[in-house]
Amino acid sequence: MSQKRIAIFGSTGSIGTQALEVIEANTDKFSAEVLTAQTNEELLIQQALKFKPNVVVIGDEKKYTKVKEALSRTDIKVFAGENALLQVAAMDCYDLMLAAIVGYAGLKPTLEALDNGKAVALANKETLVVAGDIVMKKALEKRVPVIPVDSEHSAIFQCLVGETRNRIEKVILTASGGPFRGKKPNFLVNVKRDHALQHPNWTMGAKITIDSATLMNKGLEMIEAKWLFNLKPEQIQVVIHPQSIIHSMVQFEDGSIKAQMGLPDMKLPIQYSLGFPNRIPTNSPRLNFKTYSTLTFEEPDLKTFRNLGLAMEALNKGGNMPSILNAANEIAVYAFLRNRIGFLDMTEVVEQTMTKITYIESPTLEEYFESDGEARSFAASLIQL
Repeated sequence: MSQKRIAIFGSTGSIGTQALEVIEANTDKFSAEVLTAQTNEELLIQQALKFKPNVVVIGDEKKYTKVKEALSRTDIKVFAGENALLQVAAMDCYDLMLAAIVGYAGLKPTLEALDNGKAVALANKETLVVAGDIVMKKALEKRVPVIPVDSEHSAIFQCLVGETRNRIEKVILTASGGPFRGKKPNFLVNVKRDHALQHPNWTMGAKITIDSATLMNKGLEMIEAKWLFNLKPEQIQVVIHPQSIIHSMVQFEDGSIKAQMGLPDMKLPIQYSLGFPNRIPTNSPRLNFKTYSTLTFEEPDLKTFRNLGLAMEALNKGGNMPSILNAANEIAVYAFLRNRIGFLDMTEVVEQTMTKITYIESPTLEEYFESDGEARSFAASLIQL
């Protein structure tokens, strides 16, 4: 396996930092050629000095001078701003993009990478939620792979290796249930930011942790699965699996089910996506069935966690509705993390936005962008940000 050049778009986030740990442990197999961050210039500088990439990009242009000066004694090229992200995504200095920018902001760089024939390891589910049809069509047109990094979609991807001739009957996405599994609205109405950020099994960034607490994350994953694996909505099921040992399953038309299992550790799907099609040895802890002697499953509570139901509604309706759902949710989570609205208010913001913004059955990319902007403005007006 020759050394693969990796571009990490979103290197200072949870996925990006863990990816760099994978690269550091496998320097014979990977090099970090591009590192980008939006606002965390201090960590970006530390990463650049350690890994010595070809290029770094700081999204916040006000921080360009600080990054440039800090790296002035190196040969690292420093750029800033959204346009720079797109220009670097189009460069030929890397082999695979790890798309780990959080939220809608990851869409344009991912499209740019695909348009330039680059393989993408996709950790940004919102890219497919917002414009999955366009993204996957571009990947097919350019004949480049989109390899999922989310633990659930990585699990499905791994279960499908060697099954190209066998039809999927359905996929089963597992969810831990988050920190409030089993709780009712009278409890959730008083939930605060710090409580919601305490996930029982996974260590993740703030946005995805809140989405996991509301079960919106699982709804977004359903939409992502539709595009990644060319599925119909009725072929996608969610089950609550509190132990987070089975990461997802695939049922085939003969009734047999494949499951991918392991301890909850995001480094494993990250490493799998970077090294695919090869598996790379690790010293990570192994699953001990004596510790996990019982694995349990239950139906999600759609009455209490209505975000999952709203996401299912967007999945079934299609068009620009998932984009509207995602935009409203990003604004709602932003407000909740800043203690501007309550936990249950996030659902109200999303629901009202979905009823307000004009539905488009077959949107163009430009119409996706417009829907996103309109949804954000409306959601923000509800919160008075």
